[in-house]
Amino acid sequence: MITVPPGRVTLSDRRTQQSWAVDVASYELAACPVTREQYEGTTGDRRPAHSVSWLDAVHYCNELSRREGRTPAYAADGEDVSWDRTADGYRLPTEAEWEHACRAGTEGPRYGPLDEIAWYRGNSDERPHEVGGLRPNAHGLHDLLGNVWEWCWDRYDPAVYGDYRVLRGGGWFDEHWSCRASVRRRSHPTLRIDDVGFRLARSLSGGSAGAAGEAAAR
Repeated sequence: MITVPPGRVTLSDRRTQQSWAVDVASYELAACPVTREQYEGTTGDRRPAHSVSWLDAVHYCNELSRREGRTPAYAADGEDVSWDRTADGYRLPTEAEWEHACRAGTEGPRYGPLDEIAWYRGNSDERPHEVGGLRPNAHGLHDLLGNVWEWCWDRYDPAVYGDYRVLRGGGWFDEHWSCRASVRRRSHPTLRIDDVGFRLARSLSGGSAGAAGEAAAR
């Protein structure tokens, strides 16, 4: 887990042509997406876990928290999930936290030349690759762009899409234009897709990072 410093990030949505600024407190984010070795117990498989639904990711976060003696971040009743922002357990990043971490102080579409930082259709041979093999951003975070899309906590647009959750980052099968810091995608929280995985986050200071990031959902 890497501590990401606080800051402000401006999110945008091409569909609605809207943008909004979010203040993000400091939090922790995993250096790489969760791997198959971690998620499935496949020894030595450092490729990102995939075909993981949003709900699957929520349950994994709670399971790992319990395993380490931490307070689970989520309470789940079927598809109804609530977030205890005071918990010290693992969770999904908010959309604002994800983009803030991805940009790492940069303002362009990417934190480096695409072929140096991301597995995408142009260089992936149309398959996922081991995490951590390409250049990280300034925070030391790998594979935020490319390899697999990553689930975020936030609903995409509740008024239009209901419970659909946000995906970020682009994947191994995507063209270059999808692998940008600002690109948003959505999916239903029960769907398992072969280019979708997730990355662990953890709150600091009693969950204040998550409280700030949640403004992105409104």
